[in-house]
Amino acid sequence: MLPSDKNLSNPPQGRIDSLFTHFRHRLAHVDALPQLALLGLASGIVTGLIAVAFRLAIEWPLELFLPAHDSEGFESLPLEARLIIPLVGMLLIALVMRGRSKTERQCGVGHVIERYQQHQAHLPAKNAIVQFVAGSLAALSGHSVGREGPAVHLGATCSSLLGQKLGLPNNSLRIMVGCGVAAAIAASFNTPLAGVIFAMEVVLMEYTVTGFIPIIIASVSGALISRVCFGDDPAFSIPDLTMGSMLELPFLIFCGIIVGLASSVVLKLHKYIQDLKTLSLTTRLFIAGILTSLAAAFVPEVMGVGYDTVETAMLGGFSFTLLLTIAVTKLLLSTVTIALGVPGGSIGPTLVIGACLGGAIGMVGASISPDNAANSGFYATLGMGAMMAGVLNAPLAALMALLELTYNSAILLPAMLVIVIATITARLTSRLPGLFLIGRNPESFTSPVFQSLSRAGVTSLMNRNFISHSPLLPLDQAEVLLNQHPDWIVIEDNNGDYFILRPSDLAHHIQAMEADKRPQSVIDLMEIAGERWQLHPIHSRSTLQEALVLIRENNGFAVHVIQPATETSSPIAGIITRDQIDNYYQ
Repeated sequence: MLPSDKNLSNPPQGRIDSLFTHFRHRLAHVDALPQLALLGLASGIVTGLIAVAFRLAIEWPLELFLPAHDSEGFESLPLEARLIIPLVGMLLIALVMRGRSKTERQCGVGHVIERYQQHQAHLPAKNAIVQFVAGSLAALSGHSVGREGPAVHLGATCSSLLGQKLGLPNNSLRIMVGCGVAAAIAASFNTPLAGVIFAMEVVLMEYTVTGFIPIIIASVSGALISRVCFGDDPAFSIPDLTMGSMLELPFLIFCGIIVGLASSVVLKLHKYIQDLKTLSLTTRLFIAGILTSLAAAFVPEVMGVGYDTVETAMLGGFSFTLLLTIAVTKLLLSTVTIALGVPGGSIGPTLVIGACLGGAIGMVGASISPDNAANSGFYATLGMGAMMAGVLNAPLAALMALLELTYNSAILLPAMLVIVIATITARLTSRLPGLFLIGRNPESFTSPVFQSLSRAGVTSLMNRNFISHSPLLPLDQAEVLLNQHPDWIVIEDNNGDYFILRPSDLAHHIQAMEADKRPQSVIDLMEIAGERWQLHPIHSRSTLQEALVLIRENNGFAVHVIQPATETSSPIAGIITRDQIDNYYQ
């Protein structure tokens, strides 16, 4: 009898399913570098494309409608336009947010960190859609927000959704999100190394070889896609920068302290505004629109992303008074509007504030010692990196960003000094973590145990050497079972609950029966002397950290791993005990 067409097509499909199953099982291990490298490449390409799309969604309309077809040309708008456009933008954003739950409205890097640490890197698509639309509207209407934070959110979400679609274990989803973050930063600034460090310093909060490889690949991929679309130039045109003399060291320390204090103001003000939860979102957005309109009327340089303002500050195109005015106005406006709920990024405004503040400090130094001081562009560059480090609590990412943006290794020594001092000053004076961690508890997900267990999936540690049986076990089958030397006997009771029993307890019971000459044809596994622990189900995509939490919540001893029916015919794929988890990280 010939097999049917369906049977003829099953073997290739079965082999494909088997390959994917093996691929997913390998990803549960911490050393699955080849598989993670492929995922990093896919994540980098997807994130690069979405980052380019988001940037074009902002730049194309602005180039079409702003004077001189300049996407940064808000300063050239008449006063009436600068007053009206931010209000119209806030009205549209309020309409986008209307009817959505508080959970669906969450956006930005802080949302990515929360989902990464507390929801096993599962990022919902609805939030990303809100971020794309509302984030574009905020930038298009001249609000003092950046596009890098939304790009990070979009890249992380696309990478997470890709991993979820492929059915990857949660420990791999965490790497995928890191890849999306790195690729987004790399595509935004054309700084692949800074993207890697930002992802690991700000979001992953750990450095591992297993994480480095796929994240590097993703960052390079994202940067390459950005370069294909926008060219090889970095985000800013930075002049040649050199330190005047070693006599500037005290002034560099002063620069770090001032920028650190400014960072502290940002952090404290953000927390204060964020804690004002009595106002509705519509009211908060309306207030943000009013504040932006008023600020734009007097200081139009604060409108938009502000990259043109950064370049002008570096080239010395602003006076001392204007630099201070822009820095103070941008600091207050960006911090308040973002804390009020405007779905924009805070990285770009941080760079603008730092560049203007640093440029002003450089002018002071030049007036005090014109023969020994470097130009104001040098201090503007240092201020940009120091402000980023102080506000985001990301000193290494800020240092790498300066190195890649300037292509000048001579910037490293003064940058390291200023960045470290600014970061320490911000921490000491604000007593707050980085901007994205305000209102969260970073200690709960930065412990070594949490990080170690989150890197491995349950299928990498589960014990497959078990035998399942109903509570009633014939004596002859009991002897056959023990001869197979299982580590555990899994018992399914009449209620569908699973329990585990050590085979040694069954062996002792049989020996006791023989010694007492009380033969039993059937043994009740739920009644014999011995310890039985109830098993609690956990999905095969889960991490060891999730398994430990489940055991603790149920005051239990073990969990059983369940897999989709397509991957196994048994409802239980393996068993993980508390002792196994303890031995893993000890």
